[in-house]
Amino acid sequence: MARFTRIQVAQKMSEQGLVPLFYHSDLEVCKKVISACYHGGARLLEFTNRGDYAHEVFGELNKYCAKELPEMILGVGSITDGGTASLFMQLGANFIVSASIRKDVAIACNRRKVLYSPGCGTLTEVGEAEELGCEVVKLFPGSVYGPGFIKAIRGPQPWTNVMPTGGVSPDYDNLKTWIDAGAYCVGMGSKLMLKDAQGNFDFVGIEKICRQTLASIQEIRNA
Repeated sequence: MARFTRIQVAQKMSEQGLVPLFYHSDLEVCKKVISACYHGGARLLEFTNRGDYAHEVFGELNKYCAKELPEMILGVGSITDGGTASLFMQLGANFIVSASIRKDVAIACNRRKVLYSPGCGTLTEVGEAEELGCEVVKLFPGSVYGPGFIKAIRGPQPWTNVMPTGGVSPDYDNLKTWIDAGAYCVGMGSKLMLKDAQGNFDFVGIEKICRQTLASIQEIRNA
């Protein structure tokens, strides 16, 4: 069962302005990555469902968060169907993200009052997602649509909350472009999950860049 309500999740997405996302099959590595993000100031993170037995890793990681990182809101991404969404919600997922709209996922999430953020690429899809009760829609891949897409949508629909993912980086100017366009928050994966020359996660670097990115987002918003 989710430890945080969909309202709390939506509010934290807005407040934090950043949704770090990553996947790894090794639980101990996952614990170190999520701890680095937590110590860097992040209180919400998306674990992507991209490998065999990902649900088992997620379940243990969520238990770890509840015990060691109590303020961390852990959700899951790359969900393709209602059954998978239900499986992860049974393991305590606090929010669900998918690359495209899935009505069966929306229904499963609404039954449990868990926030669902589907990927949308047209105004029609955005409208459909909002009809299904989605508070925040995902724009993916953001690099293809660009910040102008968000700005254009929020003209006639200022109530729409958009989270671009893909094409977002910690670079100040990049963040400013998205935020100025009206992004509710931004999703960031590989650009945030730094690795060393050997391909291993740089936990110190991840903590540092999380802190810097969160500070940049707040500075841009307050300007």
